[in-house]
Amino acid sequence: MRVLMKTSLMVIAWALAGGYAAAQTYPSKPINLLIPFPAGGGTDVLGRLLGQKVSSSIGQQVVIENRPGAGGSIASESVARAPADGYMLMLSTNSTHVIGPLLNSKLRYNAQADFTPVAYVGTAPRLLLVNKSLPVKSVKGLVALAKARPGALNYASNGVGTITHLTSELFKSQAGVSIEHVTYKGTTLALSDLISGQVEMIFESIVTGLPHVKDGRLRGLAITSLKRSALAPELPTMSEAGLPNFEASTWFGVFGPKELPPSIVTRLNAEFNRALTDAEILERLGKLGTEPGGGLPSQLVEIVAADWTKWQKVIRERGITVP
Repeated sequence: MRVLMKTSLMVIAWALAGGYAAAQTYPSKPINLLIPFPAGGGTDVLGRLLGQKVSSSIGQQVVIENRPGAGGSIASESVARAPADGYMLMLSTNSTHVIGPLLNSKLRYNAQADFTPVAYVGTAPRLLLVNKSLPVKSVKGLVALAKARPGALNYASNGVGTITHLTSELFKSQAGVSIEHVTYKGTTLALSDLISGQVEMIFESIVTGLPHVKDGRLRGLAITSLKRSALAPELPTMSEAGLPNFEASTWFGVFGPKELPPSIVTRLNAEFNRALTDAEILERLGKLGTEPGGGLPSQLVEIVAADWTKWQKVIRERGITVP
């Protein structure tokens, strides 16, 4: 019995020593940062910006790998099953860690249990846009028109279960209005029909939506963040426009596999926080309509938890299901 206990203690000591040594030499090889969406999108652009900055300071290359498909679940599952050594991370959004899991119970990963939060990167709000022929110039005016003509107005989205769809349903719920949903295969088609008057409104990303407001093809009514955007300071928040505490955004966060050693998490968190203070990064984030994040991993945990509660309520109350 004593021999067995002594052997067990030695094994534990060796394991602890090995973990400590690994943390001391980390990173000793390139780090893979998975992007769960195709190249060229906002998440991809953001990931490449951060990867370049972190590479220059951490002493190893951060290799960006696009692994799109199944709403981001392919990349998410890869990271959930990766060794907890800090060499495979992912840049996630609420699509992969909140909305997808809430709408699809068959995912082969647990968004709450299979990952280690590393760093909160930032948040991108959306704009409420309407066709210019619609006789409204404010959110209150839109709500009044929708109440006067229940079911007569349409809103566009780029698919069931997307942030555009859920934001619209949140709006309907808080405003107490009935507006029909029209789905599109992509943002380009949705905006084209909005401009031509086939649909009346959309909650679009600030990057793709704002140029249409600037050139006069669409009317912007409000922004979905809790504070105004420097890109469009003239637009009120939804709260200022009459819907208190209305907030709906896409957040970005870096995650690793579960049980990532605390020393590695601390190192990575410091590196991403440093990148988020870089003047070039801040300028590019501003152009992407993204408010920079930063802080401890616990901040990312709080953001995910609040988002989970909000969208779970919307999904249940509105009876949203994915075909």
